[in-house]
Amino acid sequence: MSDCIFCKIVNGEIPADKVYETKNVLVFKDINPVAPVHYLIIPKEHIVSLSESDENHKELLAEMLLTASKLGKDVPELENNYRLVISTGPKAGQVVMHMHFHLIGGRELGWPPG
Repeated sequence: MSDCIFCKIVNGEIPADKVYETKNVLVFKDINPVAPVHYLIIPKEHIVSLSESDENHKELLAEMLLTASKLGKDVPELENNYRLVISTGPKAGQVVMHMHFHLIGGRELGWPPG
C-alpha cells in the first residue's frame, strides 16, 4: 500500500531500527517506546488489522507469535517477561492501519493496561 508507513519501512523507503527480520516478518523498535523494550512485529504483507486476517494467514500469524516468543527468550532485558499487545481498529488504539504486535517489556508492567 503506497501510503502505509509500515509498508514504506518494509520497502526501505523509511529507515527503522530493525531488530529481527525473516522473509515474512519484520521487527523494529517503536519510535515512541512505553517501556525499555518496545518492538513492533509486523507482517511484510499489508494486512490492515487482525480482523482482516483469515485462514490464508494462519502460518504468518503463527510466525509472528513465534517471533515474539523467540525475542522474549533472546533479548536479555526481557528475561522472558513481556506483554504482547494487538490493537484492532481505531477505537482500540490502532493508529497505523497495518497489522502489528507490540512487544513490550524490560520493566514491571501494571494491570489493567488501558
